[in-house]
Amino acid sequence: MDRERRGGWVYMMADRYRGAMYVGVTSDLATRITQHRIGTGSDFCARYGLHTLVWAEPGASIEDCIAHEKRVKRWRREWKFELIERGNPRWVDLYDLLV
Repeated sequence: MDRERRGGWVYMMADRYRGAMYVGVTSDLATRITQHRIGTGSDFCARYGLHTLVWAEPGASIEDCIAHEKRVKRWRREWKFELIERGNPRWVDLYDLLV
């Protein structure tokens, strides 16, 4: 299967409740979050200690996920908070659900 037709994920990492956030995209969510946790996922997450997966949404194709990631990155912080809190009101770490 070619890369574009394979599904993916759009996700958000945070350092604490309503704190710093990072929006990313990946085809392998568990591996990517593990990378963030050990400091190799992104410089931003490593610099600001973003280790908590607070939101993730699957997509049918990686192209769809990239487009959605770009939209979410442009959103106001409050809109991102609302998105997270619809499914994760206490901002618990969702990583344990992956492994």
